[in-house]
Amino acid sequence: MDVAVFSTKPYDRHFLDAANAAAGGRHRLTYLEARLSPDTAVLARDAGAVCAFVNDRADAAALETFARMGVRLLALRSAGFNNVDLAAARRLGVTVARVPAYSPEAVAEHTVAMILALNRNIHRAYNRVREGNFALDGLLGFGLKGRTVGVVGTGRIGVAVARIMRGFGCRVIAHDPFPDPAVEAMGVAYVTIPELLAGSDIVTLHCPLTPETHHLIDADAVRRMRRGAMLINTSRGAIVDTRAVIAGLKLGLIGHLGLDVYEEEGDLFFQDLSGKVIQDDVFARLLTFPNVLVTAHQAFFTTEALTAIAETTLANITAFEATGRAVHEVSTEKLA
Repeated sequence: MDVAVFSTKPYDRHFLDAANAAAGGRHRLTYLEARLSPDTAVLARDAGAVCAFVNDRADAAALETFARMGVRLLALRSAGFNNVDLAAARRLGVTVARVPAYSPEAVAEHTVAMILALNRNIHRAYNRVREGNFALDGLLGFGLKGRTVGVVGTGRIGVAVARIMRGFGCRVIAHDPFPDPAVEAMGVAYVTIPELLAGSDIVTLHCPLTPETHHLIDADAVRRMRRGAMLINTSRGAIVDTRAVIAGLKLGLIGHLGLDVYEEEGDLFFQDLSGKVIQDDVFARLLTFPNVLVTAHQAFFTTEALTAIAETTLANITAFEATGRAVHEVSTEKLA
């Protein structure tokens, strides 16, 4: 099958080529550096399928272009699909597939790495030592044993985080619309969001972006948090209202903030802007706080995860070519 791959980086080529070779090299992959948008959708004119990433924009206009050109499959190399107009895809007959799970441990371990870096001021210590400053003033941390960690969302990633934090001797509480008995068996108690925010020393977010979770952490939520608590987001950027969190940092309501995602990351992440002035004033303000750690959507970025993403993406494409159905289709039935 001819596949147009948008938002391609060198590592995408490496892992997708390897997965394609392992599958017999049956697909013809055309790599495009451009991000998918209504303006760039036409680049897929010779393809039967399109492969897109998290910050690609598959809105109605882009999907209409696909439909006119005969593109029948949109294969996402990500778990999230909030960047796709599913109603338009259904109307236009474009199947949407995704990678529902690749390496939950990758994201969970990055989450814990951010917790430890912030807690012990590793990011600040690293910069100090490189400048010859070996003073410890301002680097005081706190022990994790006995602290309460609130996990929002107990899918595979949230469960992995809970398991790791239990290993540190933390008390773990959680919130999820669908409590998991297996999680409760780990000694994790399910509570309401207000109870979780008020009772946690560390709040970590692992839920999908939906209308219900958009700006879940807003000004009201920040006020409900335990004063000085740590907030970590490695899920989706728009779950956090960035301006509300900045206000919370300024008032000392949030003691530490770790972000691997940002609600306006589309114009920033996955590219080298080191020679340019960042035009996003809100993001630039975030970077001025010493108790904020930002990574550029790299929590998934491990060999194991990229291998799994490539293999699952190719499996979706192969199944669709053979049967007209992808292995992991995004259901649009509720939109009918």
